[in-house]
Amino acid sequence: MGNIINNEAHKAYDFIEKGGIILYPTDTVWGLGCDATNCSAIDKIYQLKKRNIKTPMLSLVKDINMIVKYTNSSLNEISKILESTSEPTTIIYPKGRNLCKYILSEDGSIGFRVPENSFCIDLLSLMKKPLISTSANIHKEVFPSSFEEINDDILKQVDYIVNLPKDNWCTKPSTVLKLDEFGSFYKIR
Repeated sequence: MGNIINNEAHKAYDFIEKGGIILYPTDTVWGLGCDATNCSAIDKIYQLKKRNIKTPMLSLVKDINMIVKYTNSSLNEISKILESTSEPTTIIYPKGRNLCKYILSEDGSIGFRVPENSFCIDLLSLMKKPLISTSANIHKEVFPSSFEEINDDILKQVDYIVNLPKDNWCTKPSTVLKLDEFGSFYKIR
């Protein structure tokens, strides 16, 4: 399975490098993704989801070092929070940087999650930058709990659907924590 996962990561990477949108399995739900620094690709996801561009989106990152590169948070701060989590957790950091401005909240904050999914880790290793990770649903529709529940409009408009088993993924979104400018965090979802 490892070789198949790595091959799929390379295929997905080729589409992402060209500004494409992928539909892929994460460690939570099936997601839509693209390069988090490519505003044109991100705009396509907003259009596909019929979502207001002022609504922020989270990104997956490979590791703590990537979070440091794209936020103003310290390595110690980030380590403390990540060590306190045991399930897939998105953490909203106070100030994002070096990213497309569309995915930042109005206050400049950004949500990142370090996945445990092999495909995502392989893809992030190739990209060397954050990967947008937004649920594969039209805005205000329920999260699809399986691949079969993904809206046909989404399936037809993505550039690449990752070809991995469709039935062995988690079906709930991540927990969301917010880190404030003072180093404290609290649960949002």
